[in-house]
Amino acid sequence: MSARIAASTVRSTPEALLVEWADGSRGEFASIWLRDNIPEHRDPHSGQRLIDVIDLPEKPRIRRATPRAGTVLIEWEDESEAASFALDWLAREAQHAAERREMAPRTWLEGSRLEAARDFASAEFAGAREDEALRRAWLTRLIQDGVAFLRDVPQGALLEAMKLVGQVLETNYGLAFDVRSVPQPENLAYSDLGLGLHTDNPYREPVPGFQALHALSTSPDGGDSLFADGFALAEHLRAHHRDAFELLTRTALPFHYRSQNADLYAERPLIQLSCAGEVSAVHYNSRSIAPLPGRSVAQAVPFYRAYRRFAALLRETRFQLKFRLATGEIVVFDNQRILHGRTAFSSARHARHLQGCYLTRDSVHSAAALLRRARPGVQS
Repeated sequence: MSARIAASTVRSTPEALLVEWADGSRGEFASIWLRDNIPEHRDPHSGQRLIDVIDLPEKPRIRRATPRAGTVLIEWEDESEAASFALDWLAREAQHAAERREMAPRTWLEGSRLEAARDFASAEFAGAREDEALRRAWLTRLIQDGVAFLRDVPQGALLEAMKLVGQVLETNYGLAFDVRSVPQPENLAYSDLGLGLHTDNPYREPVPGFQALHALSTSPDGGDSLFADGFALAEHLRAHHRDAFELLTRTALPFHYRSQNADLYAERPLIQLSCAGEVSAVHYNSRSIAPLPGRSVAQAVPFYRAYRRFAALLRETRFQLKFRLATGEIVVFDNQRILHGRTAFSSARHARHLQGCYLTRDSVHSAAALLRRARPGVQS
């Protein structure tokens, strides 16, 4: 038993259990929450709940909380049966909230002031593969900052490298896809054209969570990567043009992609909010937006005004992180947060070849959580 758990101080009120740990951290556990999480009410093998919320008393009240050798015994008013909770389990539950705060996005607005190599996580592929602590720190910063880099990745090793990051998502483009110029491309990504800032595949359900791009050969003349933090830009819009922000959060945009082997359609807002009102996703792709359903003046004019305001932010170079991938380098980024683009180049003069893939969002967060759980001294 850790010193933190052994030295806990336990108090209670009728409505809550209050625990103070040796390191000074505190946890508050509502009586109804404890009543809902009695260990005996879960299947011992699967851990799944055996009761429903309607089976609980509406307002359970704690009569007494008694510490007992690493546990706390809870007795309720008007109930004959008590329940025992392990203090280390309560500690982990309290810690989960702190870990979620630790993994919250750290937004960056003025990308032009940042340097890719200096301000974002970067690790050698071989080192990240061998060192769990390095991989844990790298994944943590990927989730926090939305962008991270792997260096010295051999040609053809993109999918092998992504085993360190998460689960690759197969799409109509395959497990991996080549980004290079081809005649009459079905997607403008496969041309020499510069691409404005955008997120990929908003026409897909679900939208790919993360994307990786591996530089196999780069152009010394053009083809620079452009990145911007969509969360920071959305909050900037909320602060300066709140009406436009709110309109973009409640208007479903149609996105459509057609090719010889795919016909994909989905509707979603340009700015998506969580239940708490925080920006949780940005979906912006001017190349794949379909005609909007609102054609009347009353619908179209205010929407296009708001749409232009956000698009104008993407054109401002002060918000853009600009860099050139080195051969053998992979950039991994949050495709529901980070907008990416590139400058134009000439494939006739210099071949430019990237290989890319998508990763599921939950698998990246799961990989980071498993590495945090494996830290020395952390109870699983």
